[in-house]
Amino acid sequence: MKVEDYPRFTIIMRGYTYEQAYAVLTAMSGLEKEFAVEITLNTLGALEHINKLSKLFGETILIGAGTVRTLPDAQKAVAAGARFLLGPHRFTKQIMDFARKEQVLSVPAAMSPSEINEMFTDGADIVKVFPAAVVTPRFFTDVQAPLGKLPLMGVGGISISNAKEYFDHGASYLGLGSNLFQSQDLQAADPAKLALSLQKLATEI
Repeated sequence: MKVEDYPRFTIIMRGYTYEQAYAVLTAMSGLEKEFAVEITLNTLGALEHINKLSKLFGETILIGAGTVRTLPDAQKAVAAGARFLLGPHRFTKQIMDFARKEQVLSVPAAMSPSEINEMFTDGADIVKVFPAAVVTPRFFTDVQAPLGKLPLMGVGGISISNAKEYFDHGASYLGLGSNLFQSQDLQAADPAKLALSLQKLATEI
């Protein structure tokens, strides 16, 4: 897929049960173009979740793997059906070359202008600025002043209340964790209640 077609928001599913993940994807009905779904590899049963959910929702929802740290991680995730790879740190060039060969997007993390530039030079499609709350929204404006407009994703401390500020300062994409949802709605795996949170984010930001 083209970077320009990547959704504005990525829902980070760390530690979700299969039932919770299924409920969130069900809740995305009608909002599929607004959200991508990242299932982190340190979640119990992550590869199985990616495989099963990709078969059920992969035609309409972009599903990928998070917490990708090594080339074997990337290979296993793609074999399971992941269409993008997100990492908590910089990727090796081998990971990004593998992603390009498999036609999946690579999204390594970086936290300084030098790291960001290095990742794009090595072939990253998007660079995740993590943790975004530490560098603040203004970082996105400041780092793109010398480097030019870049496809940057803010992750870490992003919420409905501050998402607009990050977009206003030049972030192209944002990743949100479980704080997007009411904990009781997530625990109950209630698609109707979860949909309300997704709709609020998609329509208000």
